Amino acid sequence: MTPPVRLAILRRMTLTKLDLIGLKCPQPVLRTRKALKSLSPGDRLEVHCSDPLAAIDIPHLIAQTGDRVETMGREETTIVFLIEKVAATMPPDRN
Repeated sequence: MTPPVRLAILRRMTLTKLDLIGLKCPQPVLRTRKALKSLSPGDRLEVHCSDPLAAIDIPHLIAQTGDRVETMGREETTIVFLIEKVAATMPPDRN
């Protein structure tokens, strides 16, 4: 007797790019949060920021949402984050 075959449903993961260059705090975090809400688990968000505070604020946001910063790097005056959407739902805003 053959064991049952497991069928996996494969979904194409998407990469969304978000250009936040020129925006100052708190806009990069607010727009990153909004973009994450529209993604499905496994999708990735590439965020480009020029505000130096984003290097602190965006990782804090990701810690709150339960998602994951895959990479964070600098390209001259720009900070680039690659974020993986992990959580199916995000906790509500505390404001």
